[in-house]
Amino acid sequence: MQRHLFVLFLLALTQITGWGVVSVLPVIATTVATEFRTSLPMVFIGTSVMFVAMGLAAPWTGQAFRRFGPRSVMAAGAGVIAAGQCLLALSADLLVFWAAWMLVGIAGSMFLTTSAYAYIADYAEDRARSLIGTLMLVTGLAGSVFWPITAFLDGVVGWRATVLIYAGIMAFVVCPLVLIVLPATGTGAAAAINKRTARKGPVFALLVTAIALNSFVTFGIEAVGIQLLQATGMDLAKAVAIASLLGLFKVGGRVIDLLGGQQWDGLSTGIVSGAMIPIGLAVMWIGGQGFLSVAGFLVIYGVGSGAFAVARATMPLVFFEKSDYAAAMATIALPMNLINALAPPVLAALMAGMGAEAVFAVLGILSSMAFMVLWQLNRKRSWNTVAE
Repeated sequence: MQRHLFVLFLLALTQITGWGVVSVLPVIATTVATEFRTSLPMVFIGTSVMFVAMGLAAPWTGQAFRRFGPRSVMAAGAGVIAAGQCLLALSADLLVFWAAWMLVGIAGSMFLTTSAYAYIADYAEDRARSLIGTLMLVTGLAGSVFWPITAFLDGVVGWRATVLIYAGIMAFVVCPLVLIVLPATGTGAAAAINKRTARKGPVFALLVTAIALNSFVTFGIEAVGIQLLQATGMDLAKAVAIASLLGLFKVGGRVIDLLGGQQWDGLSTGIVSGAMIPIGLAVMWIGGQGFLSVAGFLVIYGVGSGAFAVARATMPLVFFEKSDYAAAMATIALPMNLINALAPPVLAALMAGMGAEAVFAVLGILSSMAFMVLWQLNRKRSWNTVAE
């Protein structure tokens, strides 16, 4: 148990740092747009490029897991993220800026999320679901931890120096921690990521659709959330504070998963949290920046999105064997990251053209569609149970 807790702590620390480092754009986007004399949507293309690169690199990353093991791939990914951040700090125009995000995206496929899940499935097969769920939720703290730090550093030394500081942390702290301190594993889960494609069919299609729709919503809000809150009339300090608090409320989403104990699985968590997300968005859409609406948004949407983060990582275990989990996640990674890539520029453009209320309405519709897909997925599970 202590070994599992140590591994979980180390993965949580390095994943929070990694996601915090690659999530600087919501804080520095306005400054970058001003410096490059361009619009916010053009700046947020950087996030889109990152997610496209992350998705397209997923198959190659799977092969690297099989050949070198998750730990070595993660360590290399941390180093390449540092290189991408250095290029970002030195970028003189948008083309170099986007190229830097492409490099960060390739590195992200090696270091962030899926690689950590593959490591956990390899290291602790018997407790994989619990550890993966906990890690998925804890990494939601990345914004809460790093956005205020990024805002502070940006104000003191500027965005370029801030990015260089983060590059140093990835290269000289995170990379050695993963390579030297993280325990070695066998070949169990890594070997499972082979050339066979995860089982396809109606169930898999519904699973991918539900995850993709809600990922567009949650990743979109994470990417442009600060600007979205500012568009409702808040100043920057208040918007950063609320966006950071949102990450803390996401931690409360773990409670939903724990309430059911062994009686609930990832899909049950997904259905409950999938219902909370559109309700929380509707509260903000109707109430605006008033205290009650903001509080309702933080509690309902925050807890719901946090719980769905757990569900997104654990729902495949409902339909796939543990040995197929890594292959299923690698297959899901491509469409999920591609649709995540669309979120920042689409939402930024919609916000600029139609305002914050339109963005909340669109996100509410998409999350409602995701809930209906989850409900259909649950019905298919019920039919399969009856058939058996």
